[in-house]
Amino acid sequence: MTTMTTGSDTLTRDALAVLQPGFTGTSAPDWLLRRIGEGLASVGLFGRNIVSAPQVAALTAQLRAERDDLLVAIDEEGGDVTRIEVRTGSSFPGNLALGAVDDVDLTREVARELGRRLAECGVNLNWAPSADVNSNPDNPIIGVRAFGAETGLVARHTAAYIEGLQAAGVAACTKHFPGHGDTNVDSHHAMPRIDVDLDTLHKRELVPFRAAIAAGSKSVMSAHILLPALDPARPATLSPRILTGLLREELGYDGLIVSDAVEMQAIAGTVGIERGSVLAIAAGADALCVGGGLADEGTVLRLRDALVRAVRDGDLAEERLADAAARVRALAAWTQRARGDVAAPGAAVQEGTAPGTGSDIGLVAARRAARITASPSWRPLEQAPYVATFTPVMNIAVSSETPWSIGGELAALLPGTESGTFGTDSSAADVLGAAGERRVVAVVRDEHRHPWMAAALDALLAARPDTVVVEMGVPRATPRGALHIATHGAARVCGRAAAEAIAGV
Repeated sequence: MTTMTTGSDTLTRDALAVLQPGFTGTSAPDWLLRRIGEGLASVGLFGRNIVSAPQVAALTAQLRAERDDLLVAIDEEGGDVTRIEVRTGSSFPGNLALGAVDDVDLTREVARELGRRLAECGVNLNWAPSADVNSNPDNPIIGVRAFGAETGLVARHTAAYIEGLQAAGVAACTKHFPGHGDTNVDSHHAMPRIDVDLDTLHKRELVPFRAAIAAGSKSVMSAHILLPALDPARPATLSPRILTGLLREELGYDGLIVSDAVEMQAIAGTVGIERGSVLAIAAGADALCVGGGLADEGTVLRLRDALVRAVRDGDLAEERLADAAARVRALAAWTQRARGDVAAPGAAVQEGTAPGTGSDIGLVAARRAARITASPSWRPLEQAPYVATFTPVMNIAVSSETPWSIGGELAALLPGTESGTFGTDSSAADVLGAAGERRVVAVVRDEHRHPWMAAALDALLAARPDTVVVEMGVPRATPRGALHIATHGAARVCGRAAAEAIAGV
């Protein structure tokens, strides 16, 4: 168990307390357990740490043997971004699918079931939901992760998601403040810039965050984006004007502020992770996410020591670091109380979602989200088709391990279904050669953002007008084909819903 210390060790404990690091392996390494004993208050889980739900439960139990109030965080948005189901695809559709249905009760129920499953595994902080208004259709990093492009819709579903998740005893972390929707650059790779005036920012980007605050979101994640109307020099994560002036003082937010991953290039490639971590805490952040890419003890020690050194050199107020650490511990205390409340006799449990029983609410939502456009001659397939998946370069937030498309789901309904993947150098002739006489099902993702994909699909439809088209990204291109299905995401359940429509199930 944790050994409390006083004096100069308090500074070191506070520096460790504000870190949310990752690690490698499916059990906790010795160094991580040792640092938890020294004051580390949070740990982040990623796909590399996960094999199965029982394994995650054993892992979190191992971690909590060192510190019972440990925050165990995960990036489990559902939909395209899943860690718990990284190798199978998610049992829940993502935000865009929920926004397409526009039933806040459904969104709340989906989030509660997702939260129940996380809590059952011992996870108590979810770096979700995304509250970004996807106003830029060319956005390479948000897309289907947003509830939509309309401010009011995003706001009401953000609030519902938070309510559902936190009803299961899992703290929400609403992101990416003050809004990552109007960008065409991925902050994993470079510094995005949003050139809008303050009026637009308040009427569009900030509305969902106001709703999140009103709904009681326990944490908010900052974005590494530059907004010159607020701060022409520093991205939001490093800006006192944005984190303290806007979020804390103007919007009145009193919960935990978490930085997006400090090893992303918008920080690491500019000021560096050590300096960036100090600037983020000084600006008003309370916790630093790190570990998606850097997952070693050396990184933890570098950041700990940078924070301690900054306090001793007068570059970071000791009171600011202590306040940040206190907010982390306060959230940890909330999760303990929430865990007890959810587990208490007589606590409300949704029908069909008792521990260990599961729920098909994700598939129900995916079916409702599917938008189907059929030609007059369309008839469900009875023979096994050929599924041609046009694969773009993946969004870095989506794990490359996570399967997508509908081949497996369609094969379960139409045995003998075959599949192939096609990239930027592929042609319609390649697809036709692979398909032979089989009916073709073409699966695309964000066709409107990829001219090569649109051209290949046009040529394929010209040769085979009876082709079925499944769009698993943002559906902005004109529906075409004998049957067109917009799933509003590439989760496994979205693939299942599309396969059912194709097979007439």
